[in-house]
Amino acid sequence: MTSLTLPDTLLHEQANACLAQWVVQLALETKVAVEVDASALVEFDSSALAVLLGLRRVVVAQKGTLQVTGMPARLRQLASLYGVLELLSPS
Repeated sequence: MTSLTLPDTLLHEQANACLAQWVVQLALETKVAVEVDASALVEFDSSALAVLLGLRRVVVAQKGTLQVTGMPARLRQLASLYGVLELLSPS
């Protein structure tokens, strides 16, 4: 399993670089099971969801699984508001 950790700040300015770094890292993996720890996330906007959903697209395309753990309450609420919480919640 590949473990990734969200930074404490993930705003629009950092989103593309964060996702790009993870995509490069995952390209080296053969079987992709990814766990993202979101517990450090303090300052964020909807770009954090965009990064997680972009990562999910990459992982699913590689026939892998994605699990986001430690979601702060605000991120969980935002994901629920946008209707994507079920895509990011552990099964």
